[in-house]
Amino acid sequence: MGAIPTQRETAPLASDGPAHATAAHLHTTLSGSPLAPGTARGLVRAALQEWADRGLPGTARITGRLTQDAMVAVSELVTNAVVHAGTEVALACRLEPDTGALVVEVTDRHPSRPLREGSAEPSYEAPEQGRGLRLVAALADAWGVSYRRGTKTVWARLPAEEADDPADPPDLGLHVAELLAPEPRPHGADRDWLGRGALSFLAEASDLLAGQLDENLVAALTGQLIVPRLADWCAVWLEDEAIGRGGGWGGDGGGLPGARLARVWHRGEDHLEELHRVLEKDPPRPPADAVRSGPVPYPWPGAALGPRGTHGAALAYRLVAGGRPLGTLVIGRAGLPRFPDEITGLVEDLGRRVALAIGAARQYARQATISAVLQRGLLPGAVAEIPGVRSALVHEPCDQGGPSGDFYDLFPAGDGRWCFAVGDVQGKGPEAAVVIGLARPWLRLLAREGYRVADVLDRLNQLLLDDATEAADAAARALAGPVLPGDGPQTRFLSLLYGDLVPLDGGGVRVTLASAGHPLPLVLRPDGSVRTAARPQTLLGVVEDETYTSETIELAPGDSLLCVTDGVTERRSGSRQFDDEDGLAAALSGCAGLGADLIAERIRRLVHDFGGHPPEDDLALLVLQAE
Repeated sequence: MGAIPTQRETAPLASDGPAHATAAHLHTTLSGSPLAPGTARGLVRAALQEWADRGLPGTARITGRLTQDAMVAVSELVTNAVVHAGTEVALACRLEPDTGALVVEVTDRHPSRPLREGSAEPSYEAPEQGRGLRLVAALADAWGVSYRRGTKTVWARLPAEEADDPADPPDLGLHVAELLAPEPRPHGADRDWLGRGALSFLAEASDLLAGQLDENLVAALTGQLIVPRLADWCAVWLEDEAIGRGGGWGGDGGGLPGARLARVWHRGEDHLEELHRVLEKDPPRPPADAVRSGPVPYPWPGAALGPRGTHGAALAYRLVAGGRPLGTLVIGRAGLPRFPDEITGLVEDLGRRVALAIGAARQYARQATISAVLQRGLLPGAVAEIPGVRSALVHEPCDQGGPSGDFYDLFPAGDGRWCFAVGDVQGKGPEAAVVIGLARPWLRLLAREGYRVADVLDRLNQLLLDDATEAADAAARALAGPVLPGDGPQTRFLSLLYGDLVPLDGGGVRVTLASAGHPLPLVLRPDGSVRTAARPQTLLGVVEDETYTSETIELAPGDSLLCVTDGVTERRSGSRQFDDEDGLAAALSGCAGLGADLIAERIRRLVHDFGGHPPEDDLALLVLQAE
């Protein structure tokens, strides 16, 4: 942000204690993601409406102007915290009952990054000469910054005004546009557009861009946002982060290193193809020291724009997020010697949001790639076929873009034995994936070394409690992000149903199995009767030197063994769970006479149908049926 106006003295609201039942008060915590500003606006807008509907003290002074001012202030303060602190953001709002003024607090957990007037040193960081705090200062009758141990809070008091006159509604868009561009504005289209609410445009653009997870789609949306509102045409170059960080802006006179022209947009479609061809040959060549998001001149591509576009103004904006250059945005307008300051400033603000969205999309793409690689390594490439046994599997991660905490395996162990496992690791994502990546090979190794079921669980329990857990923890944190102060290695709990199968000469199969903190397996007889096939024991990775025991049963031809994770048994519908009052056993009883595949599909469908929304936990089930 730019130079900070003098802070007027007033006390920020105290948000540590609970609000009175009749007080108009909101307090919530938001993740430090690009989605936070849009979420904050929605929460505050809904809170103001709810307070007014309830007739709480002070709400008689809530006007359209105050609502609009609140949207602007909250959006800019939360955006500032997300961009410059990068931590969780606490948002608190209250309405003063006597005056109707709205007091807003935004707190981040990075007090070592104070608000500052900017730095003369060149940096890859997005510059802080934006309009956010200037807008907040213009809207508020008092604002300030408070530092506490471990946190920084920026607060503002937005005064109430007289109620809106329905016969003469205020021009809210022009109000915020005048704050945004206090200099004399040009006549014509620019003023008309600003009059419709430039700041509302920025707010809606933030919401639109923040929800995109593909950088090419971000580039396409950027073109549609800019043309024709702000320019006749625009282009977005995207570049490799590593190359861009080292190469700067092409100080050798060449174009951007590693850049590709991702999108070109023009108000006249007949110019698109030629404009794309010309721009692709002439990537931006700004000065070597221009590592900033502010605009620099760009050569006018008159040859591509026809007789009416022989001259005009074009500007290039560096797209920088998180200290890394991600690309360049170029805008152009025919018939102008230079862009008005209002437009260049608005595009600069929009460019920051575009860069933030591109950075978020790339981070998501990196995480999705890591997750896909991990997921491929967590599950067996093929499930073993067991003589005399039909098997069916269902595995549905709740997060399709990330590794599941549930896993399964079915493999030959030698000596006429086959082993199976259905497990669930505490937590999800990379940390759970690393533990599964260790546990599954251990299971196979111990089984093939001849260890029996109970001995395998004993040793796996000890391995989870040993230093190997610290290695898993370190690897997971390297994938998931930086370690927070006070965080250290954590024991990883694992619930596991594990057993081995031995086909019998006369038909059927002998099963030896044990459940360590896992939902108990069920046996279905051809007559529809159901019984449990193991007894509960302690989770793995919890108790040192725990001794596990196993049980042996025989599945006669036609008998089925159902093994599930808690994504099945704990599937919720309101306050009820799927397995309440032996719901899973009742569902399995209705599968009498079905083959393994149909049993698995029916249980899966019943679990999905049980709730009115998609499952919120990973789901895995294994059916083994003796032939």
